[in-house]
Amino acid sequence: MTVSDEPASVGKPVAPDDVSRSPRLPGDADMWVMVLGDLFFFGCYFVVYMVFRTRSAGDFAAAQQHLNLSIGVVNTIVLLTSSMFVALAVISARQGVVASARRLLAAAGGCGVVFAMLKACEWYLEISRGHTVGTEFFSFYYALTGIHLAHLLLGMLILGVVGRELRNSRRPRVGLVEQGAVFWHMIDLLWIVIFAIVYLMR
Repeated sequence: MTVSDEPASVGKPVAPDDVSRSPRLPGDADMWVMVLGDLFFFGCYFVVYMVFRTRSAGDFAAAQQHLNLSIGVVNTIVLLTSSMFVALAVISARQGVVASARRLLAAAGGCGVVFAMLKACEWYLEISRGHTVGTEFFSFYYALTGIHLAHLLLGMLILGVVGRELRNSRRPRVGLVEQGAVFWHMIDLLWIVIFAIVYLMR
């Protein structure tokens, strides 16, 4: 058996097949178009939310008191941790350490599952207390957090596709890992803004 025929050891670095030494934008143009489009969409929704909040500041502030701030804080920590895992996965992929990149992506996906479960619990608690879309604040709350959760689930699917690619490929496609990371970091950024204006702003 020649050296080129030997299977790569999962614990040892392998040379990635698309690493460029020159400075470049992570991922590819298509992913950035998608991310920028989502940011524009959410930005418009944030502006609308702030307009309605300004018009009914007292009602919004009173409704905010019913939110579970502890769950919001924990979810923020969970997503920040997941972004750290994704960033480390990109570094591992660039270094050719495929097994480590897979584990880190799996850890990030696990954080996504925790976030989704906590969000479902939070919705259940709010609905059981009678806080539904009948009020202006909670209509924004469910819309913003619901659309964000949909993006999170899509991000978990993307991480799963990236992880499967790494498992089935001898050489990591760094660009693919970077694309998944770019989308996941966008999800994290959007949640930080949502947490700030919906949970914290008074």
